[in-house]
Amino acid sequence: MYYLLKTEPFEYSYEDLRREGKTKWDGVKNPLAQKYIASMKEGDVCFIYHTGNIKAVVGLAEVISKPYKDKNGLWVVDIRATERLKRYVFLRDIKECAEFKESPLTKIPRLSVVPLTQNQAERILKLSEHVE
Repeated sequence: MYYLLKTEPFEYSYEDLRREGKTKWDGVKNPLAQKYIASMKEGDVCFIYHTGNIKAVVGLAEVISKPYKDKNGLWVVDIRATERLKRYVFLRDIKECAEFKESPLTKIPRLSVVPLTQNQAERILKLSEHVE
């Protein structure tokens, strides 16, 4: 599976994740986002998206743990940085793609964890010039 994880870069950026190597993805309280975290599996690919002024997918990460509950009873997973995208993929470009017309990414903009289909993941990679 593929997921898009949103983060405010001034709070925790992809560069922070790369520097640390891995982290616990926590602080997500929305019930729907919690449902998505609870469904994650080890090896799932995560697209890290910077919110705020950037509004772009900037890097890739991998889920490295099964979902578990933190001290507040919220679902979390551990992820590790895999690679920075060659080119940022901005939300404005994503919105132009037919693959995202019905996606929670464009329909529920405040949702911080968004599942992606394989076609959506491949489209982001293509837009990032990661793949031919």
